[in-house]
Amino acid sequence: MWPIVLCSVLALIICIERFWTLRRSKITPKHLVAQVWTWVKNNQLDKKKLKSLKESSPLGEILAAGIVNHSYGRETMKEAIRDAGRQAVVGLERFLNTLGTISVITPLLGLLGTVIGMIKVFTVITHQGVGDANALAGGISEALLTTAAGLTVAIPALIFHRYFERKVDELVVIMEEEALKMVEVLHGERDTVA
Repeated sequence: MWPIVLCSVLALIICIERFWTLRRSKITPKHLVAQVWTWVKNNQLDKKKLKSLKESSPLGEILAAGIVNHSYGRETMKEAIRDAGRQAVVGLERFLNTLGTISVITPLLGLLGTVIGMIKVFTVITHQGVGDANALAGGISEALLTTAAGLTVAIPALIFHRYFERKVDELVVIMEEEALKMVEVLHGERDTVA
């Protein structure tokens, strides 16, 4: 039971942290591309603003990588954005493997508890026979409780794992769209940033 309890606490901590970290306003702030375009258009983009852009959010980091490489051409700029995007995705997916692992191993831990409980039941039967129901009930109870506990932890962990994976995918698409807007505007293929 203790490993299952530990998994449940860890899953809860990960879920709270991911809900806090994967807020859209923190990852892809609204109007960030428009703000950057205004800086570029008014020749206000200096090293200080570029540094603050890079540290502001994952989208800001991606845009900064593109802007730094703007003078090398569209393809180099897009490649720099892709590289920065890959690094940002790694940060967005942080702890999701752990949450997925918890959703997979907790039913197995529950099954292990079931096996141990049944071993106890058969040990009691071997030594005392089937006449003592109280002695048998402890092992059966342990078997059922660990199975239920494992499933109780695994089901929400799996649901939240899938939810956070989807959330990361959505954020990645938004970051790609925003970065593409920036590339198109800087290379004159788009009039303004909407």
